[in-house]
Amino acid sequence: MATDWLGSVVSINCGLTLGIYQGEVSSVDHSSQTISLKQPYHNGVRCPLPEVTFSAIDIKELKFLDIHNTVNKPSTGQGAATESSFHASARRGQSNRVALPHVTGGSQSATAPITILRRGRHMAPAASSNSRGAMQSTQKKSGVRNGGAGGPARTRDDECFGAGTDENMDADFDFEGNLALFDKAAVFSQMGGAGGHSSRAQHHSAQCDQKPASYRHDENILEAKPVVYRQITVPQPGGQEYCTDSGLVVPSVPYELYKRLLAAAERWGLSLERRLETTGVCSSQMALTLLGGPNRLTPKNVHQKPTVVLLCGPHIQGAQGVSCGRHMANHGVEVILFLPNFVKMQESVTNEVQLYSGTSSKQVASVKDLPTSPVDLVINCLDCHENPLLREQSWYQSAADWANQNRAPVLSIDPMVGSRHRSVEAKWILSLGLPLPLAETDSRVYLCDIGIPKMVFQEVGIRYHSPFGCKFVIPLHTP
Repeated sequence: MATDWLGSVVSINCGLTLGIYQGEVSSVDHSSQTISLKQPYHNGVRCPLPEVTFSAIDIKELKFLDIHNTVNKPSTGQGAATESSFHASARRGQSNRVALPHVTGGSQSATAPITILRRGRHMAPAASSNSRGAMQSTQKKSGVRNGGAGGPARTRDDECFGAGTDENMDADFDFEGNLALFDKAAVFSQMGGAGGHSSRAQHHSAQCDQKPASYRHDENILEAKPVVYRQITVPQPGGQEYCTDSGLVVPSVPYELYKRLLAAAERWGLSLERRLETTGVCSSQMALTLLGGPNRLTPKNVHQKPTVVLLCGPHIQGAQGVSCGRHMANHGVEVILFLPNFVKMQESVTNEVQLYSGTSSKQVASVKDLPTSPVDLVINCLDCHENPLLREQSWYQSAADWANQNRAPVLSIDPMVGSRHRSVEAKWILSLGLPLPLAETDSRVYLCDIGIPKMVFQEVGIRYHSPFGCKFVIPLHTP
């Protein structure tokens, strides 16, 4: 009876340690309780050994996958009864199948699938005749359901699990071709109706056509008038023109027209004291920026206070310098004021010196008391528009020589007009209101807003539009 199972394909479960073996039964020994499989598969992988022998004590479960000679045996009544019950069990387990390599007696294929019924019948090594009849009936039913060995079901299994499925795996997927197969219009017409979709599409295309052109971050979306760069015109040009960073033209004015402008401003209410205060604030703000601004004047840098020397004369330009020094001293700058002793000085100078004394800053009357080491900044207010002969005095020449020898950068506030020879070479020049015609120099020219109203400019014949924008001190460039 053991020879009846030779050639059948079985699956032997030997537990977690040994695993599952599949193969064709080559021999069955009842005396030693062993079964041998030829061309075995271990856990779905072809074994290198041609034959493997199992003992009954190692076998946890044995399943018949293909009975070799059942088709040649007649079915008995008992087998038929068993067949009907086994078919029902097979139909219940038909949905739970595991694909494993298929091995038959006639031909072996390393990649052919084997269909295992998880709920199928399994037998012990010493099976009874009733079990054999059930297995035979299962084989017959399976042959009818799968259409035999070469039926369409087996063909589909070969196409799915066979080696021929990897032939076209290297071909690239045609995304564009498959995307072209998708009819968007048809899908949208099904979703919202063909009429509604067409109207929405037309409305969307109309919106796209009406979309304005994109603008850069520095372009204005509103149409503006052409920019007029010459917004200041004077009746008597001073012979020199400057331009701002934005390109506006700022002409220079002769000193006679400048005097008329200041006199008209005083008649309108812009007194000398107001003008001195405005000049002091703007010039001190520029000086603080030149000293380093917030990078220099911080609470953590109190041990390195900047030092500024003010060179002032006994005139209005000197009073402007004293006002500038007072504001800088209020901001924590160490200020040294040089002002020679005079028996009589203008009232504006005396008032500014009195305010300056309230800052507890240093004031000297001799050049010998000035620092010998370089300072951070020198502010020059020695020149006077009304009295150019001051340059010939000894105190003026001594102060100018000290400034040139100190090697500190110099800021000149409201310097004299058109002087070819400058006593103190300045790195920066600050003009007030409108620039005066200056001699050719390498100094950088700045313009300060001293608060003269527009109607005052019109009174003296100047068409004026403020070039300052959001600032009170702007740089001027020569074209």
